[in-house]
Amino acid sequence: MKPEEFLQGVSLFHSLSDSDREALAASLKRRSLKKGEALFRKGDEGSTLYIVKAGSVKIVLPSEMGDEVAAAILSKGDFFGELALLDGMPRSADVIALEPSELLALNRNDFIAFLTGNEGAIVAIFSYLSMQLRRTDELLEDAHFLNIPTRFARRLVELGRKYGGAAEAGGPVEIGLRLTQRDLASIVGTTRESINKELRVLREKGLVAAEGDTLQILDMERLEKRARL
Repeated sequence: MKPEEFLQGVSLFHSLSDSDREALAASLKRRSLKKGEALFRKGDEGSTLYIVKAGSVKIVLPSEMGDEVAAAILSKGDFFGELALLDGMPRSADVIALEPSELLALNRNDFIAFLTGNEGAIVAIFSYLSMQLRRTDELLEDAHFLNIPTRFARRLVELGRKYGGAAEAGGPVEIGLRLTQRDLASIVGTTRESINKELRVLREKGLVAAEGDTLQILDMERLEKRARL
């Protein structure tokens, strides 16, 4: 697929004309990441917007104690790094590849030139930022008011809905990401030991099947009830 064709499926660029997307595609640079490789760390200088072309990455908020919370998992068609381009401030989080991934990079100068006079793109960016703020509010609310079993079930439902392969109604849903228990702990905002315990409980209840870093939701309806959705 040509870069300009791929951009048509990215929300930020969907409203552009074919000629605009073609011009923008000429400015994109490719960047490949190995599994576990960090694209950048919190505090690094920010001068590039990234689009996930293949694979997946996690946006991680690290602590000085070495703990981390995964604020988001992004896959094909998602983009990130736009905040640094808009405010010129250092990166606010780490970005780490969950699997071998390919990214498309757009630098600050090309990005600003692209935005100039492009109302549709500006609206798309603010819509995206608003969505991210709402997502952060939801994570904070969950952390304060939901217990670990409920939070974990909720994150699994979200992962199943976004990354689950096609399944028959009521059938098993395999999460199309390879996530370690540490990854899951980061997503939920808890410890690996707590995730290990919760996975054991969910397996015993017949809600999930887990082998290595492969996860399968066996009963989405019951898991949704556990997640209070």
